[in-house]
Amino acid sequence: MNTPTQLAKHFREVFFGGNWTCSNLKDTLVDVSWQQATTQVHDINTIAILTYHMSYYVTAVLAVLQGAPLQAKDSESFSHPPISNHTDWLNMQEKVWADVEAFATLLEQLPESTLWENFTNEKYGSYFRNINGIIEHTHYHLGQIVLVKKLLQPPA
Repeated sequence: MNTPTQLAKHFREVFFGGNWTCSNLKDTLVDVSWQQATTQVHDINTIAILTYHMSYYVTAVLAVLQGAPLQAKDSESFSHPPISNHTDWLNMQEKVWADVEAFATLLEQLPESTLWENFTNEKYGSYFRNINGIIEHTHYHLGQIVLVKKLLQPPA
């Protein structure tokens, strides 16, 4: 299995399952209501904010893989569209899953040599660094979501 295919597999696993951590975003969110997703616990980001934040970078890099320029600003990565009902929350998740699959599919088609080229600008490092960084970033925030989800559960 070549490197782009292996990265795409690892990328899909953190979102859809099958990784050795036995933790993934889709299964974690499956029983989270829109009210839970938007509930603030202490000063921790909400599940909806964290979900959007993770997907923000997927969407930005997906656009680059599709041939567009990089159009991302860290300052915008926590500002999700309003979620005021079940449909809004499901729509956000469906966009995440669709973008993840599109990203992984394009990643599988990426020539191996491209992984070692600069990602849009030398200051960002290689494609590999950025793709691997998104995977690490997702695992990090997935852990936060798991913790927030536990904090939202009523005491036993």
